[in-house]
Amino acid sequence: MIVSRSQEILEILSSAQFCVQSSDSSSPAGENLATNGLPFPWSKVRLPSYIVPVHYHLLIHPNLTTLRFNGSVKIEIDVKNNTNWVVLHSKNLKIFTATVLDEHEAHLSDKVLSVLEYPSHEQIAIFSPKILTSGEKYFLYLEFGAPLSDGFYGFYKSTYKTKAGETRVLASTHFEPTSARMALPCFDEPIFKANYTVRIRRGPSHIALSNMPLEQTVEIGNGLFEDQFEVSVRMSSYLLAFIVCDLRSVSGMTATGINITIYAVPEKWHQTHYALEAALRLLEFYEQYFNILYPLPKLDLIAIPDFQAGAMENWGLTTYRETSLLYDPDISSASDKLWVTMVIGHELAHQWFGNLVTMEWWNDIWLNEGFARYMEFVSLEAVYPELKVDHFLDTCFGAIGRDSLNSSRPISSLAENPAQIEEMFDTVSYDKGACILHMLRNFLTNEGFQSGIIRYLRRFKYSNARNEDLWDSLIKTCSEEEFTAGEYCYSSTQATKNAYRFAGEHIDLKKMMYTWTLQKGIPLITVKRQGRKLYIGQERFLKIVLPDDPSWHSLQEGYLWHIPLTYKTSHSDYEMKHILTTKSDVLTLDEEVDWVKLNSDMNGYYIVHYDEEGWNALTELLRINHTALSFKDRASLIHNAFQLVTAGRLSLNRALDLIGYLKSETHNVPLLQGLGYLQSFYKMIEKRNIADITHNLKTYILQYFRDVIDKQSWSDDGMVSDRRLREEVLSLACDFDYPPCLEKAKHLYNSWVESNGAISLPTDVSETVYMVGAQDDSGWAYLLEKYGVSMCETEKSKFLSALASSKDSEKLSRLLQLGINGTLIKTQNLPSLIYLVAKNPVGHFLAWDFVKKHWDELVEKFPLGSFGIRNIIVGTVTQFSSTEELREVEDFFKSITEQVSELRVIQVATENVEKNIMWLSRNLETMRTWLQQRLN
Repeated sequence: MIVSRSQEILEILSSAQFCVQSSDSSSPAGENLATNGLPFPWSKVRLPSYIVPVHYHLLIHPNLTTLRFNGSVKIEIDVKNNTNWVVLHSKNLKIFTATVLDEHEAHLSDKVLSVLEYPSHEQIAIFSPKILTSGEKYFLYLEFGAPLSDGFYGFYKSTYKTKAGETRVLASTHFEPTSARMALPCFDEPIFKANYTVRIRRGPSHIALSNMPLEQTVEIGNGLFEDQFEVSVRMSSYLLAFIVCDLRSVSGMTATGINITIYAVPEKWHQTHYALEAALRLLEFYEQYFNILYPLPKLDLIAIPDFQAGAMENWGLTTYRETSLLYDPDISSASDKLWVTMVIGHELAHQWFGNLVTMEWWNDIWLNEGFARYMEFVSLEAVYPELKVDHFLDTCFGAIGRDSLNSSRPISSLAENPAQIEEMFDTVSYDKGACILHMLRNFLTNEGFQSGIIRYLRRFKYSNARNEDLWDSLIKTCSEEEFTAGEYCYSSTQATKNAYRFAGEHIDLKKMMYTWTLQKGIPLITVKRQGRKLYIGQERFLKIVLPDDPSWHSLQEGYLWHIPLTYKTSHSDYEMKHILTTKSDVLTLDEEVDWVKLNSDMNGYYIVHYDEEGWNALTELLRINHTALSFKDRASLIHNAFQLVTAGRLSLNRALDLIGYLKSETHNVPLLQGLGYLQSFYKMIEKRNIADITHNLKTYILQYFRDVIDKQSWSDDGMVSDRRLREEVLSLACDFDYPPCLEKAKHLYNSWVESNGAISLPTDVSETVYMVGAQDDSGWAYLLEKYGVSMCETEKSKFLSALASSKDSEKLSRLLQLGINGTLIKTQNLPSLIYLVAKNPVGHFLAWDFVKKHWDELVEKFPLGSFGIRNIIVGTVTQFSSTEELREVEDFFKSITEQVSELRVIQVATENVEKNIMWLSRNLETMRTWLQQRLN
């Protein structure tokens, strides 16, 4: 006879043995109540460490008609301390059966075991009447079910339409960071690595995929098949993946025998071939670079029709947005090709950084994402030099934009609950992480860096690592003789342990890198030259607070970086080095010089501010001989100058004079850097409806850059860097109503419409052509119609950008409504649509009002902390630049404090509005006068 579940729990709680050490629990067992009102035996967000999963045996059966799935999982567990309780993760799952088995798979109890649920921590607890003894082997067996998720996390449904208009359904997973628990009960933390044996049931018209190759397929009756997959390597739960679909594939084999397959919906199969070529080449590069073979027999790359992020590195089964994997040479631009290549490079790097070696906890997610972002550039530079991946500086410029606000955070930061963990996937982890790795690589040399990360990967393979483990691995131990000779190694003597030789100085590498990962912000280096002496200082760079502000000193307190300085002078053909570990220092040059430029090629993660004489010398150098500096040095000077303007440390006049040389500039990186700042100022001033400055700035830009604009061809000719310049410059020219640009774009658009889309537009300028075409009613309606039938997501993204550029607010409102409905415009594209409307001067209030009105719906679609919700908040709020708008934004977020109180992105967004307000108050009159002088 089986008693009721609640009655059984009441009986057994009185005799339960809680063999959990007090240090594992922050409060006594029983303080937290489960859904049925009974005490839950665990109070922390993170799971106890006394039970460890060893092997999951998973059976999953999604029904693509009822849109539900059922499953069972038998988890082999290792018990570290005696206990009656097993606590693990489960979210939105109905648990039908729970049983504990001994090592012979015999039931420990003849009773049906009760399951306590604690939804606020996404945990369940199973009570075993018999004590689970330390050192013994047990199995936890659970049967469960749930609807396929409507969002983009867990085991969710995705749909696509065929050309004939038929809607087809597939089921796919996305587990990172904390959503494996939505697909199966599991120990859903990265440190709990285990093996997985997966079986998937499906109908005859579908295929099933998982991390490992298919071992066998068994027909089980009722028209069902069961696909049984090989046992996986040890991995974290967030890397588990399985998909049931009817997609089509193309395959190839690497030189080391790894089978690589690209999957896409059948009618997009022809767009998979470039991804296959790139994946083959990049995987072979990584095997050589890391000197560790890819450990799985196969690697699948699959384009999922509904996908929130850009891609996901599930081991052996990487998943992608269609725009991040598919490439159509007739439609996709040079930028699109570069994006696909970099995303594949990123996910393949994760097969080592993240999968083979995984961070111990999410506070160090940068060890995954910073490395993968950096390896995008390292791999493409080696494998695809023709793509000219010369925009790594933009990655660091983006990081500095965030890091120079007080709302930034250390690279390694506390994160406990799912929303906090989601927010860790940000510019700091990805971009700042990549930039400090780049600085470190230049510090250690390419060879020293590469050999160090190989040691790191070998030391921690199939295991977990922390921030400090990387620093300990980077330098090998060597003899005192080798160390004295300048080898890239630690001295083996205790006196100089952790010391590293740099520019003749002994450096404690771990101590140095802690200053970059355990404190937030970016250093500002101040430089004053007097004769042969350079007076160097460091402080924390802040955009909003000036040195004369009362709070400035408190915001500076305690901040000190160990900075590997590099510099060049007018009289040196080589880079000089110095390590700055104090607030100030004095360097002595070999001789008097005309100019000095710090942070060579911006390989260091810091901003440089020269004295007046220093800025004058560099401005004059650019005017008379700009090629005396590398293109990276030129771009970083422009960037640093305008960042200092925003911070109120340099006059706008001086920065505008600095870019006066750009008429002579031939490299796209500094050219786009200078042009980008002018364009951003224009967009901000335009939204404030300041007519005279808006008109004069547009006139100045078109006059000053006319030669650059006029020499662009409306074609796909040239190197990738030339094509990317063309794309940006012609887009700006048409946006500024430059008559020759509008005329050419209208001609191309009309020809395209007359052919009913049959002729191919030059891919690099197609988005600009569509934007011009979208400005009248018939053109807009035609693009919306084409959006609905296009079978290329890259093309659709260009259509959507064009549709959102309309100056008709009714059309923009219609677009937003289509986005929230999620039928014609997929929900995955809603955050980018809101941003596109928000940056339109006609649409920025419209987008903000839409976000406020639909906030609850948006949070249902995109969880708090997710990419989607962060992009929506930042994309709308940062368009504002007045105190009234700031007050309205703050009032709205106060009204939903309970939801967003822990979200860092709210502070990031509002601080950006404060930055815009300050920029206008400091620089508007200067800009007005400067433009009047130049135009007169």
